[in-house]
Amino acid sequence: MLFNSLTFIIFFVCVVFLYYTLPHKVRWIMLLIASCIFYMCWRWELIILIFFSTLSNYILALCIDKHREKSRKYLILSMVINFGLLFVFKYMMFINHTFMFIYEYFGWNYPIDDFNIILPMGISFYTFQAAGYTIDVYKGEYKAERNYFKLTLFITFFPQLVAGPIERADRLLSQLFTKKKFSLDNLSIGIKLMIMGYFKKIVIADRAAVLVDTVFNNVTEHTGIAYIIAALFFTFQIYGDFSGYTDIARGCGKILGIDLMYNFDRPYFATSIKDFWRRWHISLSTWFRDYVYIPLGGSRCSTLKKYRNIMITFLVSGLWHGANWTFVLWGGVHGIYQVIGDIKNKILPKWDLFILNIFRVMITFVLVVLAWIIFRANTISDCLYIFRNLFNDIQSITDVQYMYVLVNGLGLQLFEICLLTGSILLLIFSDMIGFKKDIHDLMDRLPFPVRFVYYYILLAVIFCTGVFSGGGEFIYFQF
Repeated sequence: MLFNSLTFIIFFVCVVFLYYTLPHKVRWIMLLIASCIFYMCWRWELIILIFFSTLSNYILALCIDKHREKSRKYLILSMVINFGLLFVFKYMMFINHTFMFIYEYFGWNYPIDDFNIILPMGISFYTFQAAGYTIDVYKGEYKAERNYFKLTLFITFFPQLVAGPIERADRLLSQLFTKKKFSLDNLSIGIKLMIMGYFKKIVIADRAAVLVDTVFNNVTEHTGIAYIIAALFFTFQIYGDFSGYTDIARGCGKILGIDLMYNFDRPYFATSIKDFWRRWHISLSTWFRDYVYIPLGGSRCSTLKKYRNIMITFLVSGLWHGANWTFVLWGGVHGIYQVIGDIKNKILPKWDLFILNIFRVMITFVLVVLAWIIFRANTISDCLYIFRNLFNDIQSITDVQYMYVLVNGLGLQLFEICLLTGSILLLIFSDMIGFKKDIHDLMDRLPFPVRFVYYYILLAVIFCTGVFSGGGEFIYFQF
């Protein structure tokens, strides 16, 4: 059941109606049933995997709470189960294909045949959320939940189940069981968030996907300028797709009186790569910081060990994103960016001047776009091919006829590319406004007729220009 479907809208309206009409003491049970239905609409039998994952974390967290002297052993067992499941379902084929490639390269006979394992939707997200809960219990930051079904709701809460944000127990668990009254303010805020999310997903991300897939799925049929255009549009496709999902999830939660974590903070206005990771996928960045980087020693160690910790964290982060060496390379590149940035900050003074900050934003954006090429490339060989030919026809950028033919071969009509570009500029403008004031808060200060026209136009743009046929799943569903 996709957020960008009529089925989900009907489903969510029914959930909201039941939530506010049922007695408070049974609302959470209804949310649990609704969350299970939501996931089972994709593939019903794989809900068993979530139940097992939750059960193991439930039992072992209780053991950690009760037997503190053995808590480390229980924690290790919990992590083995959590990440063992993730390894089997997400990385087993990847490891097999890697060994198969090595054997074939040396002309050896590989003994294991190729095989397919279904990748459960959202397994990386709910695994990290469950693991984070158990680690927090071990660290004494949260008491183990005594009710298995309440913990299951925390893991399976449908707005953020398959693509985050990755919530912490101290933020979400109590909210799910606190009595809520229907609020017109929450309804208004939630609907506004959902409208913006659908704009990002249906108008920007799904249209950009057509152009991006045309180029990246056929790299040898295109040239350098096409790669640059596709990379730029992918930069906004993945932002529109993922932050759009988060906006819809947060909107759904808000209507139910539940505040989900803010996950994006204008990442393409970052002044450094370090600043970018403070703004991009915040729930994942903080998860890796708290549960990987800091336990490794963080920055409270020698400089070399600090850089080692940074590289390990980003390599693991890259692998988390997908079972492909392109993702590992992408993570490694961002790790190198961080290390170089840290060295630069130690050598050069940082002047906080407006003009210099604009220059920093531009440099950071270019570095992020170059890394997105690695992320989106289907294989390492495709990635190398793109970088080798990235500027091979740059001299033809002033040739109007050449550019017209090139642009018309990118999978979208010229009008659609102009429409997409205009939508991206509108998104950038709204993010620029957000530096001083959230755009929805700003609109709330304006007279009702102005607010009505703004959201009416936004809805009209979604319905008139959105990609409703052929619009795919959210990108991060595969992670």
